[in-house]
Amino acid sequence: MDRVRLIIFNAALGPLDYRVPPGMAVEPGSVVIAPLGPRQVLGIVWDADRLDGGTEVPASKLRPLLKALPVPPLSTPLRRLIEWTADYYCAPLAAVARMAIGSTAALKGGGTATEYRLTGVEPARLTPQRAAALDALHDEQATIRELAERAGVSEGVLRGMVGAGLLEPVLVDLDRPYPRARIDFAAPDLSPDQQAAADRFSTAVRDGGFQPFLLDGVTGSGKTECYFEAVATAIALGRQVLVLLPEIALTENFLRRFEARFGVPPVLWHSSLKSSERRRAWRAIVSGDAQVIVGARSALFMPYARLGLIVVDEAHEVSFKQDDGVRYNARDVAVVRAKFEGIPVVLASATPALESMQLAEAGVYIKVELAARYGGAELPAIRVVDLRKDQPERQHWIAPPLVRELRDRLDRGEQSLLFLNRRGYAPLTLCRTCGYRFQCPNCTAWLVEHRLSRRLACHHCGHEVPTPEACPECATPDCMVACGPGVERIADEVAERFPSARVAVVTSDTLNSPGKVREFVEAVEGGLVEVIVGTQLVTKGYHFPELTLVGVIDADLGLEGGDLRAGERTYQQIAQVAGRAGRGEKPGEVLIQTRHPEAPVIAALAAGDRDSFYAAEAEARREAGAPPFGRWAAIIVSSEDEAEAREAARAIGGTRPDLPDVLVLGPAPAPMALLRGRYRYRLLLNARRSAEVQRVIRDWLGQLRFPPGVRVAVDIDPYSFV
Repeated sequence: MDRVRLIIFNAALGPLDYRVPPGMAVEPGSVVIAPLGPRQVLGIVWDADRLDGGTEVPASKLRPLLKALPVPPLSTPLRRLIEWTADYYCAPLAAVARMAIGSTAALKGGGTATEYRLTGVEPARLTPQRAAALDALHDEQATIRELAERAGVSEGVLRGMVGAGLLEPVLVDLDRPYPRARIDFAAPDLSPDQQAAADRFSTAVRDGGFQPFLLDGVTGSGKTECYFEAVATAIALGRQVLVLLPEIALTENFLRRFEARFGVPPVLWHSSLKSSERRRAWRAIVSGDAQVIVGARSALFMPYARLGLIVVDEAHEVSFKQDDGVRYNARDVAVVRAKFEGIPVVLASATPALESMQLAEAGVYIKVELAARYGGAELPAIRVVDLRKDQPERQHWIAPPLVRELRDRLDRGEQSLLFLNRRGYAPLTLCRTCGYRFQCPNCTAWLVEHRLSRRLACHHCGHEVPTPEACPECATPDCMVACGPGVERIADEVAERFPSARVAVVTSDTLNSPGKVREFVEAVEGGLVEVIVGTQLVTKGYHFPELTLVGVIDADLGLEGGDLRAGERTYQQIAQVAGRAGRGEKPGEVLIQTRHPEAPVIAALAAGDRDSFYAAEAEARREAGAPPFGRWAAIIVSSEDEAEAREAARAIGGTRPDLPDVLVLGPAPAPMALLRGRYRYRLLLNARRSAEVQRVIRDWLGQLRFPPGVRVAVDIDPYSFV
């Protein structure tokens, strides 16, 4: 090759042609350094016949590549996946390709790095900053910059601690190998149904070829143990396995189960890894040394050397859909990657997405069912508490029937879980004197009171202020009133009713690191927690045998707003949290507090009739032309200038295509009209399945030009309508 076409990681530039200097060997997928003006940039050599280039320039006039980096080229299946993702989700090719380069530091090759850890020395006198660092960095080892971020102090404080002998340097081998998994470490005792499912997955791994499975098993049925047997088969064949989890908080529990089965932990990949861990993991993935990789959605685009199986656990989870940058759904892209790679993929869930169920009914997915819990454990009994009849006391949120059941469990030494999908103490705080409401300056949202941290916080942009002593509007002291409950308020109510009960509040605020998750799991398993009060973070993945009662504080919360999938999400969330009860030998019970017991989703949960709920939901979607029977796409226009955003949205709406199979709604201000300081307008497309929505959008937007401050984002198959 004397000339190549590169994808450059610059959103403003398309593919660029370069000359390959003598002696340099490159091929499609090679990662290279190229000159761009006075700078040096990273690029990926791409198949020239698959990219539109600019003006044909003679090779003699092209600038030469500077260096080919010492990493294997991106494989053909991965390049095709990147192209498909960019095309389907209307995203820049370079933005998708960038996700395959998970660690730019790893591109330089192996080597060593210096990290720091506490020496254990504790001097007689400490500054407040050094004392805070000592408290925060227990058992931590990382670079000075990473330690400073974790401790909340400056790098100068930590460098001073190095000089004082409180921190010591440690030389880390960046390419040290991971321990090898042992497939015979603790082979499980599977039930006949589990064994049949495991055999199907293992056979698919041995045979190779694309086979998409939907593993539909009730909570506690042992889905993980089933696909672990396929993982063992892939390891025995020398192939790599990718397991996608929807949230980092779930990894700790998964790691424990994996290590109990295979003797070693898997390789982790997620955004919270420190830089040396990301570098080590990426290089092990590329070389094939990493056998099993467990990660968040970004792990999907890693350049695996010998991928043999993909598992998407909790495949129904909304968090698999990315809502910024490249707006892709990792569940769906995982199936597409498996197709390009020619390997099996397993989508595992107790409450599959309606789209997955329809594909299984159509025969596109192979459905494998586990209808019973493992070991004879029974599914919990579900009871509805009508809040119109069993009203909680004034300024309380737990209804009398649930209070009685909580008292009963505490008396019996069993554990309970109260679920409310709302962080903080209260969703709204106002002044009782003048009615002033605390609102985020950057978003169309109220500030949420967090009494544990004594802050008012926005859950959309992260804006925080200390809880004021007086109203900022009328200056009245001690006048704040909390409106409505969050999990902290429910925990306070439990403590008020049962002063001796040991309560744990579980949210993304409290379980914000693997260490915190580990502490929580050990405390519950050790009997140190009697009542768990949590958000959706506790609805999945956890197995606590002594937990026999689940109370859903407000089942109607998820049905509010205009979310297309509100009913389905509510069903999934409550069914998942209900599945935490009675997973051991003791029977479980679930109480669902609601003001609308007649709502289809509540009635289906109470009757345990999932099939009728899915059938009714499917019929409603079919009539509305909604997914999976129709197509949705959103166009989101935003700017820091409201008038600029409005005019850009009107320009898009004014040039809308007039097509019989595409309906365009809007533009209109988004429900979240101000988000992170940007004003937002939305247009929504509803199209038939036959419509080429992506081509329509590209042709439509491609003819328009917008001011520099305007951003126009396209969301194919949107999950968020805010």
